[in-house]
Amino acid sequence: MSVDDRFTRDFREMREDQPLGTRNEIVTGPVSDWGTDFSHLEPEWADDPYPIQDDLRQRCPIAHTERFGGGWLPTRYEDVAAIAYDTEHFSSRSIIMSNFRPPLELAPVGGTPPISSDPPFHRVARKLLLPAFTKTAITRYESAARGFCHSLIDGFEGQDVVDAARDYAQYVPMRVIADMLGFPPEDGPRFREFIESALEGVNLPPEERIARMGQLFDYLLEQIRDHVANPREDLTTYLVNVELGGQKLDPSHVAGTMALLLIAGIDTTWSAIGASLWHLAGNPGDRERLVAEPGLLPTAMEELLRAYAPVTMARLVKEDMYWNGVDMKAEDWVLLSFPAANRDPAQFDRADEVVIDREINRHAAFGLGIHRCVGSHLARMELRVALEVWLERIPGFTLADPSAVTWAAGQVRGPRTLPLRIG
Repeated sequence: MSVDDRFTRDFREMREDQPLGTRNEIVTGPVSDWGTDFSHLEPEWADDPYPIQDDLRQRCPIAHTERFGGGWLPTRYEDVAAIAYDTEHFSSRSIIMSNFRPPLELAPVGGTPPISSDPPFHRVARKLLLPAFTKTAITRYESAARGFCHSLIDGFEGQDVVDAARDYAQYVPMRVIADMLGFPPEDGPRFREFIESALEGVNLPPEERIARMGQLFDYLLEQIRDHVANPREDLTTYLVNVELGGQKLDPSHVAGTMALLLIAGIDTTWSAIGASLWHLAGNPGDRERLVAEPGLLPTAMEELLRAYAPVTMARLVKEDMYWNGVDMKAEDWVLLSFPAANRDPAQFDRADEVVIDREINRHAAFGLGIHRCVGSHLARMELRVALEVWLERIPGFTLADPSAVTWAAGQVRGPRTLPLRIG
């Protein structure tokens, strides 16, 4: 059987045999009390979650909800870190908190390895990806990323107001990830649809979510077929051919990892670039200092990542237990809010302020524990290049209309519309 036949057969079986897991009802709607009825899908959470998190940290540091079939939200750094490191009691088989739970038999691999994998499988799945994401490996993409950022800004000529989220931030990681995976760069708009379905469509009925994800996997199969027929030096060809324990990777493993890189690799950095530009547009002192002291940017980036960490990850409780004062039940969700951990005053001095020259900054923007982001070097490169080029080309910019800025709801938060006045 050819590689193409094997992937086609196994993709069809994946689609036909996909179990729906445990379903729950629609979960959005007004929150009665954030301590007992939280929902990260509500507009007030998307617009400004930090006051909510600060309040919870003081009066109810591990909030609960009956939505999503039951879940927990720790807001203290020490609690978030403890759960992130505890793979004995918490499973990563699903990292997106939604209205249904994937079946237990997906563990330890999960649907998007290695981020959805539990030990011991996680270690070998992650190890496969490490060579592609070292600092040295990432440098090969920097020059093209820088040139692309310049081309995007070239397109702003003659405009007084531009949408920095829609017309700049989102395209940078789209292009870099497309280059890494060997996907057509013109497919960027399709990537956005896949991201919205995976991360912002969590309240859809399970059947519709699976159908939408099926569109993503159809696209991935199309790309795999092309790479099988026309191998080249990119990450997709590597995943198709690499062996684990003397065997080629299962097609579901290949597709899941590609989906992870396509979705998480784009949305997280898109959000970080947008949030950084939003901050600098609204804080002229920080913007002017970075323009005058470009060497400060790497330090400032870490602070912007801390203050506006885009990513929250989910875990599933493995068995009933009493944990840090609360009774958790098997299959309860736990949301690991790295943004809340990063603003814990017990962990960071002046936690609610953005201090762009903060020297000691052990933030959790890239996660904690075994699932710490494998692509952190890539994300930092993209963020640095995007900000360097923007500040070089557009040193003066302000919020054109603060009320027109919108933020993504769900577990990856960043500006989705960001009108800036430039010049």
